[in-house]
Amino acid sequence: MSNRFTQVSQLSGAGVSDASAVARHDNGAARLGVYETPHGTFQTPNFMAVGTKASVKGLDTGRLFELGCQIALVNTFHLTLRPGEQVVQNLGGIHRFMGWDGPILSDSGGFQVFSLSKIRRVEEEGVHFQSPIDGSPCFLSPERSIAIQETLGVDIAMGFDECPPSDLSFDDTAKSLAMTHRWLKRSLDAKSRPEMSLFAITQGGLHDALRTESAQHLRELPFDGYAIGGLSVGETQEEMYRILSFHPAELPQDRIRYLMGVGTPEDIVEAVYRGIDLFDCVMPTRAGRFGRAFVSGDEPTINIKNARFKEDVKPLDEACSCFACRRYSRGYLHHLFRAEEMLGPQMLSLHNLHYYMEWLATIREAIHKGQLAILRESERARWRSAKEDGRLNEQVANQ
Repeated sequence: MSNRFTQVSQLSGAGVSDASAVARHDNGAARLGVYETPHGTFQTPNFMAVGTKASVKGLDTGRLFELGCQIALVNTFHLTLRPGEQVVQNLGGIHRFMGWDGPILSDSGGFQVFSLSKIRRVEEEGVHFQSPIDGSPCFLSPERSIAIQETLGVDIAMGFDECPPSDLSFDDTAKSLAMTHRWLKRSLDAKSRPEMSLFAITQGGLHDALRTESAQHLRELPFDGYAIGGLSVGETQEEMYRILSFHPAELPQDRIRYLMGVGTPEDIVEAVYRGIDLFDCVMPTRAGRFGRAFVSGDEPTINIKNARFKEDVKPLDEACSCFACRRYSRGYLHHLFRAEEMLGPQMLSLHNLHYYMEWLATIREAIHKGQLAILRESERARWRSAKEDGRLNEQVANQ
């Protein structure tokens, strides 16, 4: 199997011929890379715009292109329920269906199925569940998940896994992990489109030994990439960072590494420093819909609904070049939220996604210059200060 992931030299032209110069270039385990798909390439590290139902909430695909998005994510579970993968195929495939010509990755649906804890039944063959739309009986298995993703026509598919809760016991997590490994092998065997990439997903909860076992097992199988699942599901930030301190390095060096469902700008730079290449999270658009904007400066976020912004003439972020910041004041955006006008959530979602795209570009540039450690510490200090004085908690609480 040819490798679609190419690592790029990090310090070209940086002049690192002596030991003192090398010491100044600290990127941790971060990598620069490029991943090739049938619908173009994307740089790494990168962040995927989340279009769960083939739509990034509040934003059209033309706007995504303007924001610098290089890859989008859709969800197998939601699209098979509505409108159905066959409808998508009949309308020209997922790219034509949603009007996006760039790379598309699809989640396997496993996480969503296992979130339906009260209306599902897990067996070796797969998962029986009731549709959250109309209550009709549904079934999802490794083979079914891969078939749906191939019918959709995505560029990168995810193997089908079980995502256990982070507080599950060691023995129960081990049983779940063994089934995930069997399901991932079945996913690999079910794949029939050679041009479509297939990524494995490591599990193991917060149990270090099981994480290592998962990496050791899956790296022997010919997957195109390796995702880390089962994090950002209720554990503390410290627990997540502990897993990331050793687990990415256990995965194949020559394959892309994807941390699923993460996260804040702080978490992203920390994960990149530990060797992660790809991210997705609903946070930019979800936070935007609730009035929370990611900004530069001393405050990592602001809540535009707060009364202090009622007559603020400044843009959301004076360092930002997005349409919302070029056109509208904080006072106007505050008014839109108070008046419950849909333009408010749309503009904050646009701004936040632009912020994330710029943040990943900044991270890539820092890696290129050998200065990721400096950027990492600066971002840690911003978020630490906001947490300590309660500003960040206020923003989260007001969502």
